[in-house]
Amino acid sequence: QLQAYGGGLVQAGESLRLSCAASGRTLSRLTVGWFRQVPGKEREFVSAISWSGGRLWYADSAKGRFTISKHNAKNTAYLQMTRLKPEDTAVYYCAVDPSNAVAIKVDNFESWGQGTLVTVSS
Repeated sequence: QLQAYGGGLVQAGESLRLSCAASGRTLSRLTVGWFRQVPGKEREFVSAISWSGGRLWYADSAKGRFTISKHNAKNTAYLQMTRLKPEDTAVYYCAVDPSNAVAIKVDNFESWGQGTLVTVSS
């Protein structure tokens, strides 16, 4: 199971770092993804990092502002978010893709834990 944490209330332009702690899964062997969801809307892909850390994926909305990383020894992944905008407000989730597919498909991801709420005020 994965647990995302680190969300909070910030003002537009500020930064936050989300963490994704894994238990029972070894992140060094898995693609880790970050997703977000606003009530009433579909879950949206944000970013992902391959098992080796050598491949990164970003949604257009995240490019240039968000940075994904992971610390294998801590079995934790991170999402550093900068220049936050009100439209980034959502519940953020992390999950893993055990297939380590080249393409990101939400259906490949599993071990969704409780998300963490990010609220960006204008």
